Amino acid sequence: MTGTTDGIAAQKALAVALKGVSFSYGEASFRFDAEFAAGRITAVMGPSGSGKSTLLNLVAGFESPDAGKVLIGGIDVGTAAPSARPVSMVFQENNLFAHLSVEGNVGLGRSPSLKLTAADRHSVSEALGRVGLAGKEKRLPRELSGGERQRAALARVLLRDRPVLLLDEPFASLGPALRDDMLDLVAGIHAERHMTVVFVTHQPEDARRIGQEIVFVDEGRVAATGSAADFFDGSGPVAFRRYIGDRGGSVAG
Repeated sequence: MTGTTDGIAAQKALAVALKGVSFSYGEASFRFDAEFAAGRITAVMGPSGSGKSTLLNLVAGFESPDAGKVLIGGIDVGTAAPSARPVSMVFQENNLFAHLSVEGNVGLGRSPSLKLTAADRHSVSEALGRVGLAGKEKRLPRELSGGERQRAALARVLLRDRPVLLLDEPFASLGPALRDDMLDLVAGIHAERHMTVVFVTHQPEDARRIGQEIVFVDEGRVAATGSAADFFDGSGPVAFRRYIGDRGGSVAG
């Protein structure tokens, strides 16, 4: 399986699909059927506890389905380890190692053992420059602001250069202006790398800003899918309009 997914990782713009995927833990049960278009930015939205993060974890490989298929580029990766999947993921807590410098944390995207060549170190420097962290290579995560830590996490994504990027509310704790900056950075990286981007958000403004497609999750199921424009022009699904507080008029901003 590893050889197959290594081949996938060298490609770009891979579609992601969950076909009849079921998963449960405790009393919570989920069943997902969804498709994420190759090279598009899809916002996953829905009430708390509806299964948004679970859906991403199934794609990333941090959870394994009880049944069904997780397809990336048309290949079933449901039994592949997270490291063998052509996926990068950025979490809400940025997942940086406190004892490593910024450049060390980013370098993990190229080599888990941090045995970096001169070319690797140059790539680390370029990635940090791309996300606005040039000159902060030697700092520890605790010496960075929340936004800077998320920039470091995105720099690591650049080093990994995987065709699918998953984001689980990574900017939720940031203020509106900084969150907009980070969303614009994601959109810029998407434009350069042509990744398939799937991001979980509770903020309609985030989805309007960079989302091209919407997957709406409710009560452990994918309740509706479609273009962001259709969802926000007032004719979106009733459950979605209720979720974002729309009373019937257009919510386009």
